[in-house]
Amino acid sequence: MSIPPELAQYIIDYGYWAVFSLIFVQELGIPNPVPNEMILLFAGYLAYTKILSFPIIFIAGVSADFIGTTILYAIFYFFGDWIIRHAPRWLPVHKIEGIKQKLRKNSGRNIFIGRLLPYLRGYASVAAGLLKISPQKFLPSVIGSAILWTGGYIIAGRLLGKQWNKLTETLSFWQITLILIALVLFFFYGVPKIINFLKNLKIKKINVNKI
Repeated sequence: MSIPPELAQYIIDYGYWAVFSLIFVQELGIPNPVPNEMILLFAGYLAYTKILSFPIIFIAGVSADFIGTTILYAIFYFFGDWIIRHAPRWLPVHKIEGIKQKLRKNSGRNIFIGRLLPYLRGYASVAAGLLKISPQKFLPSVIGSAILWTGGYIIAGRLLGKQWNKLTETLSFWQITLILIALVLFFFYGVPKIINFLKNLKIKKINVNKI
């Protein structure tokens, strides 16, 4: 899960601007040699070492995520039909169509979930633009996902702290990504179910005591 030395030095030299620009262009759909998640983990680590300020890098990362994907959404909101009619070969129209079907119902919630999943993040914004989902539904969803996903990786990188070198040697980027996804899914799906189970259990006990 090592980050290329040249890229690491670029982030160290240019700090917040480097992180913002790298995250921003990838959220626009322009690929980077290193995934955004890796950049954010490294930025969080730099915040731990005091090379970067944690509050500022948090704001820079979340802002880049939000602004980049919002511009992508706006492009397909206004010009999506023309783009699809003249779609280049590299644009996976079939995948976008599948995501569009999922966004038709509970669009705000599904955009939020889609923006938390690797590979689907950018396509979720594209599909939302093609469906003409209103900014009132889209913007709150992507703000929330940017804070949770982008901010979450920065926090994770900071929390790794002294273990950074050891973990980067023993765990792959995708292993750490899967761990974080599992935590997100547990938080949004597992925790509510546990709370409902405990509430129902409490209600049953109350009813039994009344009898």
